[in-house]
Amino acid sequence: MNNTRWARPESLLEVYSWIFMRVSGVVLVVLALGHLAIMHLINNVDIINYDFVVHRFVGPFWRTYDFILLWLAMLHGLNGVRIMIDDYLIGRGWRTLALSVLAVVGVVFLTLGSLVIVTFQPLAAGR
Repeated sequence: MNNTRWARPESLLEVYSWIFMRVSGVVLVVLALGHLAIMHLINNVDIINYDFVVHRFVGPFWRTYDFILLWLAMLHGLNGVRIMIDDYLIGRGWRTLALSVLAVVGVVFLTLGSLVIVTFQPLAAGR
């Protein structure tokens, strides 16, 4: 019989964070490989330009695809950095400062990226 004891997480946040990292990691592998295949294997980089993006963003599928890819990648990365900050910053003040900066940077980049995807409007025809 194994007598090792499992440490209980301090909060449910850590449990949900652990689950999120595993699920989002698998989904991100699929989305990122799809993105790489479309942008670098199926289409030559010579044809990827503004008109290519306009053509992709006409329908909702690619906007949704890019939106999900953005959010999952950012949240997955931010959560990973949050875990590293908790692991390596000893002082409570420094940890709080670093987590606050991380949260602000995360919100700014998610907001800007989301705005670009959601509000993208092609320039006038003839470009």
